Amino acid sequence: MAYTSLEECLIDLEKNGQLVRIKEEVDPYLEMAAIHLRAYEAGGPALLFEKVKGSRFRAASNIFGTLERSRFIFRDTLASVQQLIELKNDPVKAIKSPFKNAGAGLAAIKALPLKNPFNKPVLHQEIRISDIPQIHHWPMDGGAFVTLPQVYTEDIDQPGIMKANLGMYRIQLSGNDYRQDAEIGLHYQLHRGIGIHQTKANKKGLPLKVSVFVGGPPSHTVSAVMPLPEGISEMTFAGVLGGRRFRYSYEDGFCISTEADFVITGEVYPGENKPEGPFGDHLGYYSLTHPFPLMRVHKVYARKNAIWPFTVVGRPPQEDTSFGQLIHEMTGAAIPQEVPGLKEVHAVDAAGVHPLLLAVGSERYTPYMPSRQPAELITIANHVLGTGQLSLAKFLFIAADDEGRLNTHHVQEYLEFVLRRIHLDRDIHFHTNTTIDTLDYSGTGLNTGSKVVFAAYGEVIRDLCTELPNAITGLQGVEDIRLIMPGIAAIQTGKYRDENTTLAELDRLNEQLKNKLDDLKGLPMLVWCDDAAFTAASLRNFLWVTFTRSNPSHDIHGIESFISHKHWGCRGPVLIDARIKPHHAPPVETDPAVEKKVDRLFAKGGSLYGQW
Repeated sequence: MAYTSLEECLIDLEKNGQLVRIKEEVDPYLEMAAIHLRAYEAGGPALLFEKVKGSRFRAASNIFGTLERSRFIFRDTLASVQQLIELKNDPVKAIKSPFKNAGAGLAAIKALPLKNPFNKPVLHQEIRISDIPQIHHWPMDGGAFVTLPQVYTEDIDQPGIMKANLGMYRIQLSGNDYRQDAEIGLHYQLHRGIGIHQTKANKKGLPLKVSVFVGGPPSHTVSAVMPLPEGISEMTFAGVLGGRRFRYSYEDGFCISTEADFVITGEVYPGENKPEGPFGDHLGYYSLTHPFPLMRVHKVYARKNAIWPFTVVGRPPQEDTSFGQLIHEMTGAAIPQEVPGLKEVHAVDAAGVHPLLLAVGSERYTPYMPSRQPAELITIANHVLGTGQLSLAKFLFIAADDEGRLNTHHVQEYLEFVLRRIHLDRDIHFHTNTTIDTLDYSGTGLNTGSKVVFAAYGEVIRDLCTELPNAITGLQGVEDIRLIMPGIAAIQTGKYRDENTTLAELDRLNEQLKNKLDDLKGLPMLVWCDDAAFTAASLRNFLWVTFTRSNPSHDIHGIESFISHKHWGCRGPVLIDARIKPHHAPPVETDPAVEKKVDRLFAKGGSLYGQW
């Protein structure tokens, strides 16, 4: 449907049994987030909070909580979007089948934004920041945050909506040193579109005008997270996905999304920063307090009966997981088309998305190689690690499969394929002193860390053990060891203390294992962790612990490791130190007292009783 508002979408969901109204008054301090988390985890419906303590506005969450619900919301346009993306990758199809692809052309007409529409609902009233529901998500959060913002900026050298950027960067509304109703905080990475706009404005000594849209037709929210190529306006995509042109106007020089529920306008001045955070984030830990750009609030607008949409981010999977699934469904093979030889790539959600990529590539250099070993794969890997948001990855596993059966979304099968073939002395390649995700605290500093490529191609060189080899049991200094999956074991010693202690522990392991390499051949990977039982309990736990708590250059070791002509390798198992280090951020955890308080909504007579 071509929804004209968020409320129209929510009413449609309710009519189709996919939304529940919460009639009790709910506290935005932790309670709303706790309710949302339960709803998402259970695969429950979207939620409409009708009475938010301290605010006259309603709030909604879990709108995109399942892929099925997102498909329902965009049921009339999803196929056209997929077709347009496919035609962009292969325009000849449009020439060969003009009638079959005519629908895509009609959908594209909706891409052109509509300026100064007759109706401008969001200008119904001016409000203050403090009038907005002040949703505090996790106990250690620094204040209230906007978690589904559409942050709009324009290029100061090329103003106008067609060169603008719409991104989803979190906004801190209160707390820390922000002056209530006058200042808010923007958290974003400088390589993003808004960062480029700010850099240009800074060079001219001018403030960057920023508009934060919240709510409106659901296609606007999705557009803000789409990984579109630079130069393509998110507003055009919003029109295609929503089946309705993006409507906008200008007020006091600020762009306004006229169908949004709320719009916050303001300016970011050169050099003006304030501490932002902490905030429970998508890796499952808190991003800590750091200086980020300060936005001076100009005006805040709200439509009549506006609804404040929000989500909760934390250890995956969460609602942003469903966003990722929807994006993958729409874009299909779009990313591989940008990297020659890349067949598919999967950012693994359970590992926090950015830390771990699994990829399948081509290996067409074989006739020129003395043996079947990764060659083209290394070229593809370098390209992947330099492409858009993929460049935030720390671990990239890449393999070639001559039979074409390998699937990156079957994570365990994929890892077993790699581990059966990888030469640990040859096929591990590091990139040191480089950038990683700003939210990842496993590195050596903010946005600073390393990357590693595990490449595999060729014949099977080992069978993976399905039971722990005798050689790995009964080791001195080892408190517990568990098999995670064929070929990978979790090993628990003591808590991490410092680098020197780690080296001593490694020496002790090496001394005990270096003469048992033949017995360890079926166990090519060890995960050094704080809790072996937890890490081995599920694939999800293994992925989260291993890849969010390690920095490749510092935390990858090996039994009988060596350096030859600047290349690192090992003759025995590779060992990933995934213990929590002193510089790591704490994991997010719910408040037991709050969990108990929200039980009332799920008890008999409560709005959520028996809903899932």
